[in-house]
Amino acid sequence: MLLARASRSPLLIWIVFAAVHIAVFVGTLPFTFRGTAGGDVSVYQGWMHHAIFTGDWPVFDHDWVYPAGALVPMLIPAVLGFGLYQVVWLVLMAVVNGVALWLLLDKSKRRHDLTAPWFWVATIAILAPVALMRLEGLVGPAVVVALLVVTARPRVAGFLLAAATWIKVWPAAVVLAMVIASSKRWIALVTGILTSAVVVGVVLAAGGARYLTSFVGEQGSRGLQIEAPFAAPWLWMTVAGVPGAHIYHDHKLVTEEVTGPGDSWLISNGTLIMVVVMVALLVLLALATRRLSAFAKPLGRELDLVLLGALGLAAAFIVFNKVGSPQYVLWLTPIVAVGLMTKRSEWRFPGAVLVIVCVLTTLVYPVLYDDLLAGGVGTALLLTVRNLLLIVIFVWATYRLARAAFVPVTLPLSTRPFGSEVRTRSY
Repeated sequence: MLLARASRSPLLIWIVFAAVHIAVFVGTLPFTFRGTAGGDVSVYQGWMHHAIFTGDWPVFDHDWVYPAGALVPMLIPAVLGFGLYQVVWLVLMAVVNGVALWLLLDKSKRRHDLTAPWFWVATIAILAPVALMRLEGLVGPAVVVALLVVTARPRVAGFLLAAATWIKVWPAAVVLAMVIASSKRWIALVTGILTSAVVVGVVLAAGGARYLTSFVGEQGSRGLQIEAPFAAPWLWMTVAGVPGAHIYHDHKLVTEEVTGPGDSWLISNGTLIMVVVMVALLVLLALATRRLSAFAKPLGRELDLVLLGALGLAAAFIVFNKVGSPQYVLWLTPIVAVGLMTKRSEWRFPGAVLVIVCVLTTLVYPVLYDDLLAGGVGTALLLTVRNLLLIVIFVWATYRLARAAFVPVTLPLSTRPFGSEVRTRSY
């Protein structure tokens, strides 16, 4: 009883939230004392140090694996000098995560349900090595805020999603879902286009026209990253000792990739497969939206379709991608958190599956990563199970979209976003 009562306390959520961020801060102090940074933050630090002191800037002067907007969050931690780069980075992470949590808690007060805030904090805690040390950790909170305000403040949502997409490409999945399913699409879209125009204008003015879209080519030329679901056959070939199959390190991108017999076709055509799947999902979402338009269009149900479309597209980005990293799980957690906020009963299943995915992801990286690179059977099995669960989430979202598009069902409809009154209608 005491535990159940404590779990309903916003104060306890904030305490856990603070404890997670403080623990990571303390754990990275050895790097700070040496004037360096840990994890991928050290890579960001190195890029910005090189750019500032040599004048050779990513995107402006040469190809880069990230979109141009990623320069902004990488530059901000340098404001107090590179010796405190990681400190400022972690403060920035705490601020953006805190804003997302504050909004989730604010919405939760109206529904008397803290499942979504607890899910948000729990996934940050479980994925802390990547959630607080990589760019996805900054983009995720922006997506949470955008989805929470898309119906009430579409201009804010459009700006946040456009800015997030220019940092990491994956929020484009949310943008596409919103453009198809939301009645506020034009307001948000125009704001997003204006935001993108500013980014493009800055790059062009700085002479980086030829490098503006270089991140697309950088991704397209990559091999099979060891953690990608697509890489599973070659990972197991390596584990089994099949001749020609092995794991290697990509020094340019600082990634671990796998190769073996028959991989060249998938490397060449993997992106096309992903595009075909995503187009099919967009068609399903369009059909579901068209079907809904024949009836009254409560904003709550529109948001349901935006979330389902975004989850399906983001999951497709992961499942049908030849590139795979632990931080990719952070593409799903913002969408599921808002899903739990809108309809806990419907989103409980993907939420529970995603928590397991988070645990397995952290076990594989960083806990057992060396064993994986050595071809460890147990760790390879954990990774395979994790990837199968990602496929389960993709299938769930696709099934829900197909049902919304074709199958007459009775679904709860909110008369307003996050409203307390619920009515039902058969479609």
